[in-house]
Amino acid sequence: MTVLDRRHTGWAIVRGDSAENELVDLIIGLDGTDGKTAAVYRALRTAIVDGRLPSGERLPATRALAADLGVARGSVAAAYERLAAEGYLSSRVGAGTYVAATPSVRSARTVNADPLRPRADWVWEPLETSGTVRKPRYDFRTGIPDAGLFPFEAWRRLVTAELRLRANNPGTYGEPAGHPALREAIARYLGVSRGVRTTAADVVVTNGAQHAFDLIARVLVKPGDVVAVEEPGYPPARRILAALGARVTLVPVDDQGLVVAELPANCRLVHTTPSHQFPLGRAMSLSRRRELLDWARARPAAIVEDDYDSEFRFSARPLEPLHSLDTAGRVLYVGTFSKSMLPAVRTGFVLATPGLREALIAARQLGDGYGQPAVQAALARFLDEGLLARHVKKATKAYGERHARITAALRTMAGLEVVPSAAGLHVTALTGAGSTAVVTAAARAGLAVDDLAGYSGSPTRQGFVFGFGATDPASIDEGMAVFAGLLARHV
Repeated sequence: MTVLDRRHTGWAIVRGDSAENELVDLIIGLDGTDGKTAAVYRALRTAIVDGRLPSGERLPATRALAADLGVARGSVAAAYERLAAEGYLSSRVGAGTYVAATPSVRSARTVNADPLRPRADWVWEPLETSGTVRKPRYDFRTGIPDAGLFPFEAWRRLVTAELRLRANNPGTYGEPAGHPALREAIARYLGVSRGVRTTAADVVVTNGAQHAFDLIARVLVKPGDVVAVEEPGYPPARRILAALGARVTLVPVDDQGLVVAELPANCRLVHTTPSHQFPLGRAMSLSRRRELLDWARARPAAIVEDDYDSEFRFSARPLEPLHSLDTAGRVLYVGTFSKSMLPAVRTGFVLATPGLREALIAARQLGDGYGQPAVQAALARFLDEGLLARHVKKATKAYGERHARITAALRTMAGLEVVPSAAGLHVTALTGAGSTAVVTAAARAGLAVDDLAGYSGSPTRQGFVFGFGATDPASIDEGMAVFAGLLARHV
């Protein structure tokens, strides 16, 4: 049944048995100068053409609509008749009036001018996501975990239980710093899995790692401040800093990690991935970690330690995080559950230093208020019940096998140098030239692999970055054979 919901500016048609049900954004204003019939006709026709009233939608009876609008029934009947004559409506004897099967042609709002533009120093580059492109036959894209390994049934059970608990009190807001139980669970989990000494008071829950970078930059970096990122490095971190007006310096990475000697003296913030350098894959050496901490201690600089996927380790013990080695309060440790669980969980965190806790929580509250309480509470139980640890153990075995097969295949290909790595969801191979041509040809052949140049602000090295979270294990060998053939033809 379709009824009407009164608005101050006109009338809106809504679907359902009452005005509390789903609203179709259709306003019928009666303040025009061309008469009531024309106003009703114009509003209905526009809604049909725009697709807001889809084919098959039932309209109110002329008597009901006329009574609700306070106009003569003849005005509504005349509007209906005109729309029917033009093919927009059809009548069914004894059943009512419906929108005809007319193809909708959505039209943009017309304005006389378009004066609004981003501020002059705004830097914006769209980021491709896995959901915006068709899944390739051989999928070696980076940063995508294998959803098939995830324990969906256990996760569904926990989320459903939390939603049921909150149904009795759904109108409360969450806490900007995150659900208290989740903050406690994250602190415990990091203590066991990464040897990080922290407490719930340090944990600020975010909507993923990128949200954490944004909060940190907002409270620490002002326009014109010098910041440093790894080269090659993680483009979204570089872009968020540039978008906020920072002067971004690209600092090279060698076999030991970020080259501390190349950091600018007046640097305010450094973003680094020491546990599994993104995208090369090496771990920062212990001596380089200490050098970086000494450098930060000697000046007012912050270090953002991005520990994005080090849960998945295939050999060797991980080095202590910078956060654990830091005795001067310079390190902000950022983690995410997008790789260890799923991107759709949209949950990350930052371990805040005491002097930044309140500012980061305030920035979170100003930006989006708080996260999803039910999801955060479910995640707390997921951690405390050992489900994440069990999932990581299972996934690490699967990813380790894929890592080994891809690495072995790459080492047989002439002209490639495989970068040693022992963790994460990708492996990188360097080449002397021609990486872009190979990546382009691979895309045409249905094989997706990342060009190392895409992770550089000023590309100086060429190579390929193979992700193995999203790839079908059964297609790895065939995919690597396809890549080997393309490499031989283009390099």
